[in-house]
Amino acid sequence: MVRLLLRTAVFLGSSALGLLVAWLVLRPRFALHPQGLIVAVVVFALAQSVLAPFIATMAKRYAPAFLGGIGLLSTFVALLLATLIGGGLTISGVSTWLLASLVVWLVTALATFLLPAFVLKQKLGGRSDA
Repeated sequence: MVRLLLRTAVFLGSSALGLLVAWLVLRPRFALHPQGLIVAVVVFALAQSVLAPFIATMAKRYAPAFLGGIGLLSTFVALLLATLIGGGLTISGVSTWLLASLVVWLVTALATFLLPAFVLKQKLGGRSDA
């Protein structure tokens, strides 16, 4: 149970970080609205967690050449859903959509890799001090 909560926290944190970095790099054409930030992060994280395995399965079955782009495609679709639900995210322009997908995918991939090590270091550091 603790592992599931930690994985959920890391996934939500990496999603939030990815959206925030995209906002910093791509504004004003990539807008995160404060009143909908939490909804945008949760919708994006949920969509990404459901879409990535689904799209991977479909690509493996019908278009194996696309397997390398699964992360980018699921990020794009998750961003699309996050813009449609909750009003916390607005993206305008084709180039912004493409760059946002790339930036969010890259940041979430790095954060998903690095955040668990940081969390474990903090957790283990707290135990050794006690």
